[in-house]
Amino acid sequence: MLNPYASQLGGLDPVEVITATPAKLRALMNAIGGRADQPRAPGKWSAREIVCHLADCEVAFAFRLRQTLAEDRHIMQPFDQEAWAKRYAGYDVEAALATFTALRQWNLALVRSFTAADMARPVTHPERGDMTLATIVETMGGHDRNHLQQVEEIAG
Repeated sequence: MLNPYASQLGGLDPVEVITATPAKLRALMNAIGGRADQPRAPGKWSAREIVCHLADCEVAFAFRLRQTLAEDRHIMQPFDQEAWAKRYAGYDVEAALATFTALRQWNLALVRSFTAADMARPVTHPERGDMTLATIVETMGGHDRNHLQQVEEIAG
């Protein structure tokens, strides 16, 4: 099982991480203000693009969580984040942040209902192999921390 974001958690509870992310992201974006379109380095995403990406990923996580509960041995559909990002220039950062926050609250309501048996439900990612519903939640937390760090760099 390959979870590229597990190391980002550093032993933190992924549910606590994903609960705290919307407020942390809002505070960082407030600190960034008018610099939302400034990338952290040449060829890297801006804070606005990262927020758009997080909103898109929350859509994907919502589907993955629910399909893992609904289907035996669900096989996730990977997506090309760069292909999705090609449209971010037309997205408003406030709308992206509101979308991320609303979807995260919706996903947290589901995640908080999970039993130990739910968390152990098997799911397969075609590129990362066999995992469980718990792995998806861990991925959400590690993914959040990875991108929050990038936005922190932009905020200075």
